[in-house]
Amino acid sequence: MDPMAKTSTTTQGLRAAIERSGYYPALVAEAVEAAVGGEPISSYLVHQETTFDANEVRRHVTVLVLTDSRFIVSHTDEQAADSTSPTSYATTSTESVQIGRISSVVLSRVVANPEKYVPGSLPREVVLTIGWGAVSRIDLEPATCGDPNCEADHGYTGNTTADDLSLRVSEAGDGPETVREALTFAQSLSEAIADAGRR
Repeated sequence: MDPMAKTSTTTQGLRAAIERSGYYPALVAEAVEAAVGGEPISSYLVHQETTFDANEVRRHVTVLVLTDSRFIVSHTDEQAADSTSPTSYATTSTESVQIGRISSVVLSRVVANPEKYVPGSLPREVVLTIGWGAVSRIDLEPATCGDPNCEADHGYTGNTTADDLSLRVSEAGDGPETVREALTFAQSLSEAIADAGRR
């Protein structure tokens, strides 16, 4: 297949996925396309999520795009009218990250009846966590020496976790096709990171 034709098909597929989400598609598509620029798209994932916040139902959409050199995240949230705006409004943000800056890709799979698992079967849900150092979480706890009678101050010990993006996709909530797309995107991203490391 002609690489230009594949790029065109992938771009059209992304636009169609954004349209299918039904979540302010003109706004979301414009933000994503501006961030991508003219770079060819190699993989993408569109995920819309509905959350319940007190008495409000809130929707938001996350679009992940992979190009040859960058990982692009676009997130759009809707907000109800408040003291700063008499009408409801949406906020869209995009971030562009060089592939080489991505430090971790964690894919957690939840599988029902693991004793009966057949290779290639879809998990019940997946959680994709991607870290590139923009946001880190530090978990601290008091350090000990192992002596239960020791009362000395040993300072603190802890872990730093890169946790820039975490996306949960489930078969029950999003459908099997979205789970499949999340797995495909995670694999494409892992391959892109491996390729970048070999350069």
